[in-house]
Amino acid sequence: MGIIVLLLVLGAGLLVYMFAEAKRNRVVYHEVPLADFPDSFGEIRIFFISDIHRRLVSSKLLDQISGTVDLVIIGGDLAEKGVPMEQIRANLKALKKIGPLYFVWGNNDYEVDYHELDALMLNEGVTILDNRAVKFESEKEEFLYLLGVDDLSERRDRLDLALSDCEEPGFRLLVSHNPDIVHKIKAEHQISFVLSGHTHGGQIRVFNQGPYEKGGFKKSKNTLLFVSNGYGTTKLPLRLEAKSEANYVTLKKMK
Repeated sequence: MGIIVLLLVLGAGLLVYMFAEAKRNRVVYHEVPLADFPDSFGEIRIFFISDIHRRLVSSKLLDQISGTVDLVIIGGDLAEKGVPMEQIRANLKALKKIGPLYFVWGNNDYEVDYHELDALMLNEGVTILDNRAVKFESEKEEFLYLLGVDDLSERRDRLDLALSDCEEPGFRLLVSHNPDIVHKIKAEHQISFVLSGHTHGGQIRVFNQGPYEKGGFKKSKNTLLFVSNGYGTTKLPLRLEAKSEANYVTLKKMK
């Protein structure tokens, strides 16, 4: 009987810990020096948040980085079935206070009325990177392209259309909710860096084993990939060995 009680107490404690891990508010900082990053841009500071799902983005988390960010990018799964539009609106309003806001679609975003979600984002001034690219130009007439593709698992991705917006030579940064987009990137696409999410870092890992790899950097054959563990959770509001995170990514020229 004593052993059963002990196991129950340990199990309850583990669940409390996993719930707390899922609700963490932390920003993980990354400096990414790249050989082909245009020197005239200096540094580009990106706040990347993916897989928000049912969470409200913490104002305390955003206060840490307020006034320091050049671009804010939502890497998909802003929503999922059952999340009220007013909650989504509140997250968008909070995020756009810290910088210009960009978004790519994730698979769970299509569980809500995506026409309504699309209209909401446009009303809030969000730039939707649905198989398109946005061009930035430095004072020295160097170019940086921010490309985004629609969700790959929904078969809505058209990397070719996003690339068609890159009319002049320049640095290319791609955002895709699903990291499997790297398998479609060819050397001639000249995409230097990819931001993605989707996997939640496995969300629940046991002895460092999970359904997906932990988030982090991975050198692909044709590009450098970064996968975030994500900010929220799906199905169960629990995490183990894959802490929730938002990411502050600084791109700069490799010296």
